[in-house]
Amino acid sequence: MQLTIRHETTYAYDIPVDRGLQRLRLTPPTSTSQQVGGWTTEVEGGHKQVSYLDHFGNVTELVSIDPGVSTLRVMAAGQVQTMDTGGVVSNLPGLTPLWLFQRSTNLTTASSGIAALIEGLDNDPVPLVHDLSSKIAETVTYQSGHTSATDTAEDALAAGFGVCQDHAHVFLAAARKLGFPARYVSGYLFMDDTDDQDASHAWVEVWIDALGWVGLDPSNGISPDDRYVRVAIGLDYDDASPISGIRFGAGEEHLDVTVQIQQQ
Repeated sequence: MQLTIRHETTYAYDIPVDRGLQRLRLTPPTSTSQQVGGWTTEVEGGHKQVSYLDHFGNVTELVSIDPGVSTLRVMAAGQVQTMDTGGVVSNLPGLTPLWLFQRSTNLTTASSGIAALIEGLDNDPVPLVHDLSSKIAETVTYQSGHTSATDTAEDALAAGFGVCQDHAHVFLAAARKLGFPARYVSGYLFMDDTDDQDASHAWVEVWIDALGWVGLDPSNGISPDDRYVRVAIGLDYDDASPISGIRFGAGEEHLDVTVQIQQQ
């Protein structure tokens, strides 16, 4: 599937910014499931300082915010040819060892709720991870506007609702407690009925010895197919978020995000 993507993020500040730094993870890698062409990132109200591959293999750009600006706009756009590989991915950059993806984080710590969630799952790895994905969707209802990027897997389980990143964090906590290496994935999902998306998407990948890394999207109950574009990976949202950073100065920050995905 040939997809054209445009992702625009605008920060509006009540009071001009003294200084700041943003970290962008907005460039998808080429792999066996996608071929990336003509991808660019542009910044208004700031300047790119350096670009590098982080330890997960994510293309990362550091942007300094221009002193005195009231608006920072970050745009990423390009074309991606996607292939359906049944959720199995390979040939990806990065030297991160498998054992690192078994480490819990503040967002994916497993406690009593996770322990209850994984009771009675199949012992065969492939049915197990699919059953876990389905169980998470049943336990944590998809509902936007009620959780934030700082909410943990246990927070989502306790609330009983969340969004794609919450589903991903619950899955990671459960899979790692079961002994699987598992990682967070941020990217894009093409929706058949609209070009405009609310935001980027998130799902997970789990290591199965017989297959390698296998993707699962608990929010939609499937393995990623040719509607998905992978951008960044990490232990949790903090490692793979599209944009993160820090600024110095008083006043409030107002965020607006638009994502457009079109099939060519």
